[in-house]
Amino acid sequence: MFSVTKIISFCYGHRLLNYSGKCKYLHGHNGKAEIFLQSEKLDPRGMVIDFSDIKELIGSFIEQKLDHKVLLSKDDLLIPFLEKLNEPFFLMDENPTAENIAKLIFNFARSKNLPVVSVKLWETETSFAVYRKD
Repeated sequence: MFSVTKIISFCYGHRLLNYSGKCKYLHGHNGKAEIFLQSEKLDPRGMVIDFSDIKELIGSFIEQKLDHKVLLSKDDLLIPFLEKLNEPFFLMDENPTAENIAKLIFNFARSKNLPVVSVKLWETETSFAVYRKD
């Protein structure tokens, strides 16, 4: 089995609904997504996938949709205020936790037919969440 991992860094803001800790307030992170891909065989170039292809596909999704955006649940009451101020945001069906952001990136990679096994989302230097489909 062959595997490759691509790390993509990005900045985002968020807040968590139905949460009683500090993260219920709007705040930001310097996040890092580790995309782990795996294949039993290599392509004609001898690769699972070219790192630049991962960056182009997943990196462009992260840059366009998540980087320097406020990630919010679709139920967040802050949405009309951000719209009025013309501030960039990205709506998620779920609470924008590290777990759900990892799942979002995983599902995007899967939708592009990449052989993704897991996505690790580093929220801080000491805290991360992993999403994998078993």
